[in-house]
Amino acid sequence: MTTPCAASARSTDGAPTRPSPESSRSLPGRTASNSPVLTGRRLTLALAAMALGGFTIGTTEFASMGLLPQIATGLSVTVPEAGRLISAYALGVVIGAPLIVMAAARMERTRLLVLLAASIAVTNALSAVAPTYPTMLAARFLAGVPHGAYFGVAALIAAALAGPARRARAVSMVMLGLTIATMVGVPLATALGQAVGWRSTYGLVVLTALATVVAVWRLVPPLPRPAAPASARSELRAFRYPQVWFALGIGAIGFGGMFAVYSYIGEIVPEVFSLTSAAVPLALLVFGIGMTVGNLVAGRLADRSVMGTVVAGLVGMAVLLVVFAVTGPVLTAGLPILGMTGLFLIATISQFLGPSLQTRLLDASPDAPSLAAALHHSALNIGNATGAWIGGLVIAAGLGYLAPAWAGAILAVAGLVVAGASVLVERRDTERALI
Repeated sequence: MTTPCAASARSTDGAPTRPSPESSRSLPGRTASNSPVLTGRRLTLALAAMALGGFTIGTTEFASMGLLPQIATGLSVTVPEAGRLISAYALGVVIGAPLIVMAAARMERTRLLVLLAASIAVTNALSAVAPTYPTMLAARFLAGVPHGAYFGVAALIAAALAGPARRARAVSMVMLGLTIATMVGVPLATALGQAVGWRSTYGLVVLTALATVVAVWRLVPPLPRPAAPASARSELRAFRYPQVWFALGIGAIGFGGMFAVYSYIGEIVPEVFSLTSAAVPLALLVFGIGMTVGNLVAGRLADRSVMGTVVAGLVGMAVLLVVFAVTGPVLTAGLPILGMTGLFLIATISQFLGPSLQTRLLDASPDAPSLAAALHHSALNIGNATGAWIGGLVIAAGLGYLAPAWAGAILAVAGLVVAGASVLVERRDTERALI
């Protein structure tokens, strides 16, 4: 979609380069001569408008998990059957992200973002009124379709508006909406669903989605058209780049480490921390605060070194999950605050992967950044499903409720192996280019 600028002498990680995923270049989706960079209040408002969409998506994605018993009763199905609604949403994310980006390759990015926010409103309205289980299953699949494309396009716009020096921080601000949803939106929506009825939760999501439509339309400026217009064929070029596959692999495998534990907080709190189920919302709040803190820190670190932040996140996650698994029975017996602290730290370090991998994908595919960025959330949802599945397997095997932490540590190490391979391949390619 754009032509790289003249290569600088060094990458952001300090290595000599040819044009590489972390080289100095024009931001994806814009031309260097017609910069849309914003500053101050205008940039803050634009990022906040896009973050509101992230808040909306996070609320609809995670609030469903807390209302499965009510949804099951309302649709006259079992809880496991209702759980398939979560899988349907995740499948929509994985499939929808690349399809939407390729189908709308020639559309101006801000206009596409408005349409994606509108589709989130429509599909959640369908979820709110779906009369039967099959129609609800279809509605949740459709609700997931715009998820990855929204975040991918929003990240692209945020990076362009903020400029090269602050792009990862800007991406993290967009992602902040998702983490705040886990801290505020999900508990509120869950409480509303329990008090008024589960359908009201999706009604609330419709309202925030419509607010996003208005906010993005009014506050986010259109990006200049790139020198080479995008097309579905040009977006498919993203798959030519090995670093795109490496980044997606890190997200799909390494990020599953966090979800191996997060998916079973409802069981860990009473079984390991010896607290009542009433403390589960508190644990989710603590986890959400940790994710928010980690997201803010990651944006600043990734502006200094993208891959350094990725590696730090994976190493830190692996170490913390092992510590949590080893010391859990001792530290949490009568001292649940230590267990809560462990959850907070795991959540914080896990978010080092979000903004950094999103930025890595924008860099890794300079002429097809929209598809690469959208695929980020497809990869994360694969990590979500993988972590939850493996965590469930070790619990079902009778290994206890701390076993998911061990499984998560293994996934984090596996992600670290993929990251190491990514660095080695990039270094090899750089050396070959200098010969």
